[in-house]
Amino acid sequence: MRHDRLYLGDIVGAADAIARFIADMDDDSDFFTDELRQSAILQKLIVIGEAASRVSDNLRAAHPEVEWADIVGFRNIAVHAYFSVKWEIVWVTATEDVPRLREQVQRILKLPAEI
Repeated sequence: MRHDRLYLGDIVGAADAIARFIADMDDDSDFFTDELRQSAILQKLIVIGEAASRVSDNLRAAHPEVEWADIVGFRNIAVHAYFSVKWEIVWVTATEDVPRLREQVQRILKLPAEI
């Protein structure tokens, strides 16, 4: 079994990739017309959700400020109900939720090796 710190690192890495993917976009209209970036961002959101699903129950309980269930739920929709994905939600998730999640996870990683 992988250590929680590795899963948290996966989350940060995917969040950083999403930030790079959207860095030069002026607004959401760029996103809605760019199928390649839509796919890339959705894939990284799936990575985030998969990593969050594998974080231990102890870590989740110790850090309820992170919306673990919502993150995993998003991943499940993206993987199992792909045609139900709403790109407006993906955009908001990528531009608002992911940066906040990255900060939260980075704070957890800075804590003493409790995880």
